[in-house]
Amino acid sequence: MKNKLPMLHCLGSYVVELCYSRPLLSEMYNVTCAEDAEKYLRLFINPKQLDLRECFWVILMTNANRIIAISEVATGTSKGVQPNPKYIFQLALLTNASAIIVAHSHPSGNLNISVSDIKETRKISRIAKAMDITLLDHIIITSESFVSLAQENKL
Repeated sequence: MKNKLPMLHCLGSYVVELCYSRPLLSEMYNVTCAEDAEKYLRLFINPKQLDLRECFWVILMTNANRIIAISEVATGTSKGVQPNPKYIFQLALLTNASAIIVAHSHPSGNLNISVSDIKETRKISRIAKAMDITLLDHIIITSESFVSLAQENKL
């Protein structure tokens, strides 16, 4: 059998190139506290969806806590959402993020932090540490208010 490597190369199967261009520094929002993160998240999300179903977002940031991007990474039902950490960290790597804040909604309006919320946060935190990315917070947001797991010492 002949060497198939040149054919694979022609198809681009083994060539990977990453290109990244960050937003202009003057256009990047700076996050100094959970209230800032909540404010900028509300600029991004559709408020009409907050009481409909659980959604999960990631805020991708520079080392100086400036927002590179915000992305919705999962949508669920009125009872829950299951984010895929692989997708969260693909975005973190592709944007060269040094820090992240994750957030999800509670359509019921209940801001109680569940065991499931803490378990998911710890899972994301372990992966972040292994990748040298700082998980700054996990915010639970409702149409009326929010709670920060970092402020509640549950991070």
